[in-house]
Amino acid sequence: MSNDKDAPDNERETDAPEGHAEPSPNGDSPPGDRSDTESGDSRPAEEHLPGRREGEHDAGRDGAGSPDDVWDDPPRSPDPNGVDRNSEEYDTEIDEVLGSDVDEDMEIDEEIAEDDLLGGLQIDASDEIEVPDRLVDQVIGQSHARDTVLKAAKQRRHVMMIGSPGTGKSMLAKAMSQLLPPEDLQDILVYHNPDDGNAPKVRTVPSGKGEQIVDAHKEEARKRSQMRRFIMWVLIILVLGYSLIFMGQLLLGIIAAGIVYLVFRYMSRGNDAMVPNMIVNTADQQTAPFEDATGAHAGALLGDVRHDPFQSGGMETPSHDRVEPGAIHKANKGVLFVDEINTLDIRSQQKLMTAIQEGEFSVTGQSERSSGAMVQTEPVPCDFVMVAAGNMDAMQNMHPALRSRIKGYGYEVYMDDTIDDTAEMRRKYARFVAQEVKKDGRLPHFTRDAIEEIVLESRRRAGRKGQLTLELRDLGGLVRVAGDVARAKDKQYTEREDVVEAKDRSRSIEQQLADEMIERRREYGTTVAEGSMVGRVNGLAVMGEDSGIMLPVVAEIADAHGPGEVIATGKLQKMAEESVMNVSAIIKKLSNEDITEKDIHIQFVQAGQQGVDGDSASITVATAVISALEDIPIAQNVAMTGSLSVRGDVLPVGGVTHKIEAAAKSGCDTIIIPKANEQDVMLEDEYEDMVEVIPVSHISEVLDIALDGDARKESLVDRLKSITGSALHSEVTPSGNPSPQ
Repeated sequence: MSNDKDAPDNERETDAPEGHAEPSPNGDSPPGDRSDTESGDSRPAEEHLPGRREGEHDAGRDGAGSPDDVWDDPPRSPDPNGVDRNSEEYDTEIDEVLGSDVDEDMEIDEEIAEDDLLGGLQIDASDEIEVPDRLVDQVIGQSHARDTVLKAAKQRRHVMMIGSPGTGKSMLAKAMSQLLPPEDLQDILVYHNPDDGNAPKVRTVPSGKGEQIVDAHKEEARKRSQMRRFIMWVLIILVLGYSLIFMGQLLLGIIAAGIVYLVFRYMSRGNDAMVPNMIVNTADQQTAPFEDATGAHAGALLGDVRHDPFQSGGMETPSHDRVEPGAIHKANKGVLFVDEINTLDIRSQQKLMTAIQEGEFSVTGQSERSSGAMVQTEPVPCDFVMVAAGNMDAMQNMHPALRSRIKGYGYEVYMDDTIDDTAEMRRKYARFVAQEVKKDGRLPHFTRDAIEEIVLESRRRAGRKGQLTLELRDLGGLVRVAGDVARAKDKQYTEREDVVEAKDRSRSIEQQLADEMIERRREYGTTVAEGSMVGRVNGLAVMGEDSGIMLPVVAEIADAHGPGEVIATGKLQKMAEESVMNVSAIIKKLSNEDITEKDIHIQFVQAGQQGVDGDSASITVATAVISALEDIPIAQNVAMTGSLSVRGDVLPVGGVTHKIEAAAKSGCDTIIIPKANEQDVMLEDEYEDMVEVIPVSHISEVLDIALDGDARKESLVDRLKSITGSALHSEVTPSGNPSPQ
């Protein structure tokens, strides 16, 4: 878009006499298609864009005026909720809706609310739950992020949301477009530049006026074309008549008529340049625009100029007609959302940074080999609010200057993975089920028992007692699969048994692979769940985020030919290697033998291509090595998981529920876990009677349970207690995040 200070005198609005129209790039456009605020003129928009009144705007070709200035501003569509978006009441309502906990307007039994799976909600099925219309009211949890979005929407600030997939980042971004303060939306037009065809001019007009201007230009071009055709056919008839009557040369007349036809056809191409190209049309826009530019290439993000295969001979398309807007231009006065922001190439990030800073960005050809590379428009408005999103790794590959722009002019938010399991939140999860059914439109509603099973699954997926998962995209997938199961059975409602079946059908790839590995190992006898063996322990690990696997660890002691060393195999990652080295500190203190002359071989049996990461196998390694050193057998019906400090304390790990279920599938009936993880165990009903879960806080307790009972075992445990007694009797306080392994 051009600025007045850069425009020639004959294009400045201040130089146009009152009541007369300012020339357009093609000589007939008035100030009606000029931008009011961004043109540099401080006059109000009404002076730039007067409505048509009798006796006004009559200047122009043939006294008809210009097609750019003959319409009043179209009436704006009302807010879909019937609220005046310009009123103070509107701001107050947004504050209350977004800042408060939107509860269901339904009957609630407060006496049973705390213990009831639906928080005391008195319903029989999800079709009794009212679903709010506004996206922001449908957001579950994320109170910090919601409050930040409110502040950012009010002040038009940029936001970067970082967190796990499926926690509501895109939903909040869409909600933000509904919350932005009301502004005058704009249509953006691109005009032919008669002085330089490769530098099209850009004009902005109020929303809805662009279509009228384009239609008027088309009508005027059509009339001119009709007049030219009429003149052309008159000339052709005259030429043919003169050649035939006066010269008697019909062939010469036909040739002359053909030349006249070609000349007029060539001249008529100028009509194409008269019609502007409307690249942004907001006539039907009820709220601020929302553009999802996730994964967009440079042209889709920043705008592009189409390639023209006919670049000469009068057959080429005018350059202004080949201009394509980018997502940044379509998001003008609205929200531009880019998920996985780090996947944008570095040049696109740099240009995006410029667009954020300047509020306008010229469109040019993005391919250096295209004819569009020679075309560059005037700056096009792109006054958007940027909402960037991604996982934790997004910040590592993000352009630091772009992040600085967002942080300097906005907010950074970390999305929660879980939320406190309260009666109010359980009611919201019941509403979440109703929301997913309504959103899908093809699922039968859920019975009360089915909703309760969904709430139980949300507890289980949280992996922590007293928490509910906020990774609602995956939970919504379970709702849809359960609904599909019920629909396939032609049921009126989705029942609990359908949800249970859906949990099996919607297993992740990792869980399916883990189950197959467990079955194959049992078939080939590599899984041992009975008897006792020296130096062999059934360890537990996780694959992905929601699947457990039993991973045997075997230790062997051999005489060293030099200084003794610890040799671990099984494609160990860095953290796993460090945990093995930490275990050696306890072993050196415990052993009566001089292990400096011994090689300790540790094998993670059939660890697979993914290898072993994390330190949750620490107590497994320690138990296997101590068993091999002391030649004391280990009960093979026992499986274990837990991290280990150098003092012998058993520390918490992640995924204990999935690990316990994997051990149960493998045939083990005694499971050792860290005491700090005791509250995190949420087993499915089918596994509760299959296993005994024993929480421990010290390595001596692990050995007391895992080693086969005899006098050597008791002596070993007593010796270990005396060595690490102070650590044993101290209160263990978990710190940091549990390991994912």
